[in-house]
Amino acid sequence: MPMIELDERFDRGTLDPAVWFPWYLPHWDRGDGAAATWRIGSDGLHLSIPPDQPSWAADVHEEPLRVSCLQSAHIDGQQPFREGLTVAHARPEFRGYTPRYGRIGVRMRARVSPRSMFAFWLSGLEDRPERSGEICVAEIFGAAVGGGTAEVGMGVHAFRDPALREEFGTVPLALDVAEHHSYEVDWRPGALAFAVDGRVVRQVDQAPDYPVQLMLGVFDFPARAAPGDTGDPGPEMVVAHVHGSAG
Repeated sequence: MPMIELDERFDRGTLDPAVWFPWYLPHWDRGDGAAATWRIGSDGLHLSIPPDQPSWAADVHEEPLRVSCLQSAHIDGQQPFREGLTVAHARPEFRGYTPRYGRIGVRMRARVSPRSMFAFWLSGLEDRPERSGEICVAEIFGAAVGGGTAEVGMGVHAFRDPALREEFGTVPLALDVAEHHSYEVDWRPGALAFAVDGRVVRQVDQAPDYPVQLMLGVFDFPARAAPGDTGDPGPEMVVAHVHGSAG
């Protein structure tokens, strides 16, 4: 049997500070937009974006973006999204849960609109720039949800890792994302198998070979709001379980 390394059910009443970092890439944000809005209820972790939450990295990110995200590690300078960025807010390095290979998954649901999305992904720590590859386990835009179906993004983003190639796409599935579903990757040397509710829906014949951090986030893109739409309550994702096991 595989050894359980992470079995997070958010039943402590608060976030485990040994595992979770409740900011989204705060080194690029000069204001207050990096802090997650979160609470823990009887059904798990709630990540939301209330109407008064400020934009993230508003002075350098081209498209307006608001986000509530947890990371299981942090190193200043991770995930640069354009040339010439400089660290705005330095933070101490944090390494919580940083697996290399194994079965890693989440059980979650969300409320999203055409201007928002939610995701679970595994990102290289970038302790060296080339160790930047990403395993996207599930990325779901509200614009791709409807009629009991959802286009679930999954695969590999190479970014600055020359050993990887971009291999990302969406898989159409019969899903109501407002209900809990399980999204999982079986990560082995040179291979990834992505499963939804226990069924393998995509396989990839490449994989990062270095430790990653887990990232759970909900995102709002205000510029994508429909004209005259002022009634959007903001997106919310609810995470019931995060697990990771080696072997």
